Amino acid sequence: MGIVCFSWHFCLFFALLYSGRFTKGNGVPDSDECAEGTDECHIDAICQNIPKSYKCICKPGYKGEGKQCEDIDECDNDYNGGCVHECINIPGNYRCTCYDGFMLAHDGHNCLDVDECLDNNGGCQQICVNTMGSYECQCKEGFFLSDNQHTCIHRSNEGMNCMNKDHGCAHICRETPKVGVACECRPGFELAKNQRDCTLTCNYGNGGCQHTCDDTDTGPICGCHQKYALHSDGRTCIDIDECLVNNGGCDHFCRNTVGSFECSCQKGYKLLTDERTCQDIDECSFARTCDHICINYPGSFECVCHKGFTLYGMTHCGDIDECSINNGSCDYDCSNTMGSYECVCPPGKRMHWNKKDCVEMVKCFPNAKPIPKAQLVCIKSGGMESCYLSCPSNTLFVPDSENSYTLSCGIPVQQSKSQQKRNTAILSCGDSIGPPVTQKARFKIRDAKCHLRPRSKEQMKDTGKPTVNGGQYPCTDNCQVTFVNLKCDSSKKKRRGRKSPSKEVSHITAEFEVEMKNEEVSDTCNMDCVRKRMEQKLQTAIKTLRKSINKQQFYIQFSGTEYEVAQKPAKASNGQESCSTGQVLQEGKCVTCSTGTYYSGEDNRCISCSPGTYQDTKGQLSCEPCPSNDEQGLAGAHNVSQCGGQCSPGYFSVDGFKPCRFCPLGTYQPEPGRTLCFPCGGGLVTRYEGAISFQDCETKVHCSPGHYYNSTTHRCIRCPIGAYQPEFGQNYCITCPGNTSTDFDGSTNVTHCKNQHCGGELGDYTGYIESPNYPGDYPANTECIWNINPPPKRRILIVVPEIFLPIEDECGDVLVMRKSASPTSVTTYESCQTYDRPIAFTSRSRKLWIQFKSNEGNSGKGFQIPYVTYDEDYQQLIEDIVRDGRLYASENHQEILKDKKLIKALFDVLAHPQNYFKYKAQESKEMFPRSFIKLLRSKVSRFLRPYK
Repeated sequence: MGIVCFSWHFCLFFALLYSGRFTKGNGVPDSDECAEGTDECHIDAICQNIPKSYKCICKPGYKGEGKQCEDIDECDNDYNGGCVHECINIPGNYRCTCYDGFMLAHDGHNCLDVDECLDNNGGCQQICVNTMGSYECQCKEGFFLSDNQHTCIHRSNEGMNCMNKDHGCAHICRETPKVGVACECRPGFELAKNQRDCTLTCNYGNGGCQHTCDDTDTGPICGCHQKYALHSDGRTCIDIDECLVNNGGCDHFCRNTVGSFECSCQKGYKLLTDERTCQDIDECSFARTCDHICINYPGSFECVCHKGFTLYGMTHCGDIDECSINNGSCDYDCSNTMGSYECVCPPGKRMHWNKKDCVEMVKCFPNAKPIPKAQLVCIKSGGMESCYLSCPSNTLFVPDSENSYTLSCGIPVQQSKSQQKRNTAILSCGDSIGPPVTQKARFKIRDAKCHLRPRSKEQMKDTGKPTVNGGQYPCTDNCQVTFVNLKCDSSKKKRRGRKSPSKEVSHITAEFEVEMKNEEVSDTCNMDCVRKRMEQKLQTAIKTLRKSINKQQFYIQFSGTEYEVAQKPAKASNGQESCSTGQVLQEGKCVTCSTGTYYSGEDNRCISCSPGTYQDTKGQLSCEPCPSNDEQGLAGAHNVSQCGGQCSPGYFSVDGFKPCRFCPLGTYQPEPGRTLCFPCGGGLVTRYEGAISFQDCETKVHCSPGHYYNSTTHRCIRCPIGAYQPEFGQNYCITCPGNTSTDFDGSTNVTHCKNQHCGGELGDYTGYIESPNYPGDYPANTECIWNINPPPKRRILIVVPEIFLPIEDECGDVLVMRKSASPTSVTTYESCQTYDRPIAFTSRSRKLWIQFKSNEGNSGKGFQIPYVTYDEDYQQLIEDIVRDGRLYASENHQEILKDKKLIKALFDVLAHPQNYFKYKAQESKEMFPRSFIKLLRSKVSRFLRPYK
């Protein structure tokens, strides 16, 4: 198996971790050619064992395919290997040296002037003057320098000789036989044309130059290496501040360094491998960022919770206890559910359409709009029976599966819980409320599937539409259907004979309710008599209906469109299967019609509900009429509350619709469409009629946030622990979301609600040590204990990206990691302060006991600390890496240790070396900066050297 590597050093690092960990499929260990010495790798290569083979990789400083490696001459380039003076190539590496008078800087490349005068005055008898790359001795007045250039000789007053101060020689004066003088220069200098002065050359002290020196007729000319500029003294080289020009090419921040510069990014961004460009960190791509919905923004992100949940701890979502908020505004009782709540009515009452108020079970409203009734109409003409069901209101279409659906039409007298939850129309006093006649029947349709499809215009022309105005119908206005429930199921039935194909058979199970009209009762026919007549009419209608269904002549009408209850599935014009009823094709996908619309089979599209109608369920075939007579509601209404004519907040009526009345003094109503107003309680009155909030009640005292008003005692009571109130003048406290609680009573914000859960046994390989409620502030007076017990022969590596513990508490909040709970056991890490600089370390013991304690003082963000357990064979290498100060010296290296995606990848391979192969070259190249890879090079090479 080959390995794709974007960088030799990084590939070698992970190849090391992976080597020798495979077995063959039959469980027999794979032979290790590297350990047995049977490999053919070059002496300057590393042998890496892989499944059923091995791979040769040249060592750092060498190039080749592994079986042949040759030394790379790092000095043979335009940059002299990065050396300021001399570059010396050595096998597998190189080193920089400096000219005499200079010493090598700590970076191993730059050369700094040596001040020889600091050591025994440079050997000078009197005055020592340091120069760039050298020094010179000078004498005081009345003395001149001797030939050894260090001692001084007293001047005499006799003639022109070297003892005369006017001899004019710059360096060395020698007397000639003719009682004259001749001048000479010190080594590295040349005598000028005037035979007196000495001109410096590059051979002495590098010509006084700090970096480069070139000899000219007038003397040395100094130069500087790349990223340095010549100082005004003409000798010294000063660092160029690259940040002054175009911000150094950095997207965000530029920091100048000696001989170079460093780019860094704003919070929420990361530096790409070009070490210039800043890219937004997509926090939403990380696991565990948000509980529900994560929205990424440039440099930041936002967590959003689903409806019925609220945000706490910055990223977590907890269920809202709506019942704690003024009883959910329910008339009677409130029941909290996960993500929602339900108002509950007492026995003998039913839920109003607003889902808040309770009304009498049999109560009717004189002003309510009469409910459009369902009609079952059958006709027999020319020996052909045909029936259709008209559903003008209270319809529900549910496609159970591809070949099954349920359809209900009308309101049953005895509603189920699911039917009670739907927004049903308000009963008009003109509606019958007597016990209905009920019948159930089962019908069979051969060679057809349960597909509710619209009839074509041609089919409607052929059959014509039956009218109600005839006397031959077995069930007319005197047989008014109030509720129909149809369920259609399809199945295949095996025909006789082995070669006969199966045929499709559909069954319709129907339940009918027919209303009883009190006005039909007379002296000659009492209620029982009327019931029997209605039962006979309904039975006759069902017989006719059975015949029409057998001949596939039964239709259902929604919004003016007739649908066949069962037929062969239609094909789209392009040969593909058409969408199911209630769906339309959008961009090649079937999409269900949304709330506020209905599916038109005639137009094969979703149509918005007209004003005066609404639809609160997806994929329906019609819109429901609004309970109010007001036709000024919204077009495309999604629920009854968007219908027009509702009472506004501060108003009420017997049915929640106009005409409405003000809430009287002492009461208030914050919601529209209500049938009642809430009392202030305790004899309190409101400032005016039509109040919309308890805050309009004239309380004895005005309560501040964190308190609620008790109408019995007329006092402000602090919200208990586990509840909060952010507003002034309220009469309730809101229960904290989910399983959170507050540190103290009197909390004013949901941010005070904190998750208390923490501690436990951690995983064998990777995991997190996380303060409770992270990244929100941790709770007060908490104690968490974790334990990490790695498998045998594994050690623990921990990275603390950052930790936030307030130092103001004098170490009242502390995190400690040690071998056991005993205070005297070996301690690996302890902190009670905030550090935003990361640190990595290995555990000093094979297992860890971790404790976090907080007091009741200040709180903080806390910590999220990843850990990994790794094979103890790599202990020396891991220790060498995490203890190197260069890992933390660079801001970019610090950001690497804070990069969740990068740390996750590193830990994944450390814990499970075989996972190295799932990281592709390009992906890795985008993850690891060059400077970080460079840091690993020497360490991996040093660790592997004993093996070859």
